[in-house]
Amino acid sequence: MQILHFDIKPHNILLDENFNPKISDFGLAKLYPTNDSIVSLTAARGTMGYLAPEMFYKNIGGVSYKADVYSFGMLLMEMAGRRKNMNPFADSVSQIYFPSWVYEQLHAGKDVEIKDAVEKEKKMVKKMIMVALWCIQMKPSDRPSMNKVVEMLEGDSELQMPPKPFVAPREIAEDHGISVAL
Repeated sequence: MQILHFDIKPHNILLDENFNPKISDFGLAKLYPTNDSIVSLTAARGTMGYLAPEMFYKNIGGVSYKADVYSFGMLLMEMAGRRKNMNPFADSVSQIYFPSWVYEQLHAGKDVEIKDAVEKEKKMVKKMIMVALWCIQMKPSDRPSMNKVVEMLEGDSELQMPPKPFVAPREIAEDHGISVAL
């Protein structure tokens, strides 16, 4: 059997006396056989900002354990960035949605500046962001398993830049042959 949590977010991660994380609040969780790769839901479950796209858009792919991978990716992104993923009060418009901004920074070969971080922390933050970007891929089939996520976080190998994990409104319009003027 497997547990699909459907509400992985900061408020549901507790730390024990040794700072080991423990997942809490299984109120939305469902128990499914491990041989069921896709689960049936009648309504979206979870918290906005951490919900996987397939919870709303069925044409992206079926709901599976990869929905929790997506939520974990959003959580990991917030931990790495030391901020909420959505910040309407950001210094510039491009920084309002942190995953989009940080993807563009890394894609352009720029470093992500984290205040008061030493070199070792900067490397860890970059790794966390790269793993998070893999976890928040639009299609569930493009996301890694949680075993692979752990392997990427704990391993020493260089991580490949993932594809852009989301589609911006402008790109959606262009995919449909609609010209967008800036």
